[in-house]
Amino acid sequence: QVQLVESGGGLVQPGGSLRLSCAASGFTFSSQWLNWIRQAPGKGLEWVSSIDSTGGGTYYADSVKGRFTISRDNAKNTLYLQMNSLKPEDTALYYCTRPQNIGEPFGSWGQGTQVTVSA
Repeated sequence: QVQLVESGGGLVQPGGSLRLSCAASGFTFSSQWLNWIRQAPGKGLEWVSSIDSTGGGTYYADSVKGRFTISRDNAKNTLYLQMNSLKPEDTALYYCTRPQNIGEPFGSWGQGTQVTVSA
């Protein structure tokens, strides 16, 4: 019963900021790497960021490096993505994901939260 529920998306102007959250349940949160993946209109899935189980190791796509920050609060079973200096090309449906486990070849995905960057 793995559950990942994203929230925090919305409409923001270019240059603005937004913080996404992902509430997780159904697994040992503190033992898992987690990812943010997005899909822009008319485009395929794009990996955005990953974080290791402790939060000490973070990784970013070149397109968001320096602007986005991934973090986690293991005590709250919550993953975050702080997005600053947003650009129109950041417009996408953002998914919180857990890497593939046995029986889950595509990993576990939330329902997504929509981020729209527009003036």
